[in-house]
Amino acid sequence: MNEHPQIKPAPIVKRFTVKAGRERAFDVFSAGMGDWWLKTHSLTKSGAKTVVIEPFAGGRWYEIGNEGEECDWGRVLVYDRPGRLVLSWQINGDWVFDPELLTEVEVVFTALSEKETQVDFEHRLIENFGAAAERTRTILEAEGGWTGLLAIYAGFAGRG
Repeated sequence: MNEHPQIKPAPIVKRFTVKAGRERAFDVFSAGMGDWWLKTHSLTKSGAKTVVIEPFAGGRWYEIGNEGEECDWGRVLVYDRPGRLVLSWQINGDWVFDPELLTEVEVVFTALSEKETQVDFEHRLIENFGAAAERTRTILEAEGGWTGLLAIYAGFAGRG
């Protein structure tokens, strides 16, 4: 028995509906991430030009800067269009790519009708941020983090 059990930070969990069919909802989230991701949320020196999720398991998730430089964000763990996407998030609490860090972002797309899709989002393994876990979780869940980004995504998905 562990005398000092650790309290794990809760995953960031969001459920919302987008006004788009399942395929469009998936495609806008994945192939269209460069369109809806805030350009202010950049890891490149020249600022964000776009964000790329390669459409296969084992692919890269990365940012391309305005001057063409690339910065890895993580990997594609599961690419199951149009139902499920799992990405490794390997950006640490100091907003630097860390190949040794593994947290996961899973997005599940469930058709509610031809024009509506339920999106279940989870950013988990937050405890892997270590001592920065609670601080990083707070930032990631804030309006400037996933909460605001997913609202922007929902708006883009609904434009089709």
